[in-house]
Amino acid sequence: MSKTSETASTQGQLPDKVAAIKECGFVNWANDQLSAEFRALFDKARIPVAGIRHVRLWGIQVDDERELPGHERTEIPDEELWEVVLQSKDGSTFEVNAKFVAPAAA
Repeated sequence: MSKTSETASTQGQLPDKVAAIKECGFVNWANDQLSAEFRALFDKARIPVAGIRHVRLWGIQVDDERELPGHERTEIPDEELWEVVLQSKDGSTFEVNAKFVAPAAA
């Protein structure tokens, strides 16, 4: 996905961190939560950003006690995620949750 093919939702209200990533165009790892093997696929100093996606995971609401005994109403809220599309050293792209990356220093 290229920056020109981003959906309209990613061009609206970006969180500050995601807006900084979009403006910079490069990221570094924010933490070591992803495996070392996966992180080795990318440049160590600056990882190119190929795009940004806004993803919404729809929650559920169950109003039937037969589905979940003991719970007349169970709700799992929606979750809003921002994915950053990263370009690896071999040109492949991978989508990563924005919480795992930070804007690269200039």
